[in-house]
Amino acid sequence: MTRYLITRLLLAIPTLLAVFTIVFLVIRIVPGDPAVAALGDYASQDAVEALRERMGLNDPLPVQYADYLGNLLRGDLGTSMINGKSISEQIAYVLPYTLQLTASAVLFGTLLGVPLGVLTALKRNSAADYLGRVFSLAGLSIPAFYLAILLIFTFSVRLGWLPAIGGGDLYGDPIGSLRYLVLPTLTLGLIMMASVTRLTRSTMLNVLREDYVRTAKAKGLSKWVVIFGHALRSAWLPIVALLGLWTASLIGDSVLTEFVFSRPGLGKLLIGAILQRDYSALQSIMVIYAAFVVVVNLLTDLTYGFLDPRIKHN
Repeated sequence: MTRYLITRLLLAIPTLLAVFTIVFLVIRIVPGDPAVAALGDYASQDAVEALRERMGLNDPLPVQYADYLGNLLRGDLGTSMINGKSISEQIAYVLPYTLQLTASAVLFGTLLGVPLGVLTALKRNSAADYLGRVFSLAGLSIPAFYLAILLIFTFSVRLGWLPAIGGGDLYGDPIGSLRYLVLPTLTLGLIMMASVTRLTRSTMLNVLREDYVRTAKAKGLSKWVVIFGHALRSAWLPIVALLGLWTASLIGDSVLTEFVFSRPGLGKLLIGAILQRDYSALQSIMVIYAAFVVVVNLLTDLTYGFLDPRIKHN
């Protein structure tokens, strides 16, 4: 297991390097000038050229690439080309908001999706099963931004129960900030819950037909021991794989959700960097996103070994 972990960590390095290289090249191919974005369309050409020189944009691409990559290897994410602020400090401030949203959505989707999937599998072709399947199909069909608007209209505009925008003061009042977390969590969590429910149901239906489950029943074991001690334990592998994919996906999906709810986070920071053509900030944020995806995939693979002793990583 240790050797496998080291191997995966080493493989993550070229993955992150490839992501960084692609982002570096793509954002420089797209039309636009960050100096013009910073100074405005009516700035003089001399002012624009002076700012480009200060930003290092007049240097050849290989020089810009080497400089930024060298800083990245030293743990320096650089400074914003637009406002001159430290990118590391900006990311450190908004990152807890994104992690809070992602963790709450994954927790919500898992704690409700898995039991609902088990229930619909046990109640196959019953009213509960049909309702569960309709809910899953609806959850997978509704776009996240449309669901967010429906939730805002219902719980904020009409009922006035929850705030529609903002993220609260996570540092000064973490308990109070939970009110701002409810609607974004429902937006991402309900969609994930639908997918988890659907996979859990199909997996449990297959597992319940296995010989060892019938043998466990024949031994006189209770229904709940058979379901949770045997069937669900075997069904966890594909469920964990889906949870890993959803966790990585939700980190990216938080971009749109944070924008709709005007919530602080990496997503809102990313959109601002795109609109302002802030090369340094955009590159750093994308590297952070890539690092999270690599870490989530690694943890998912390692979890397989704990759930199924037959899986060995050599």
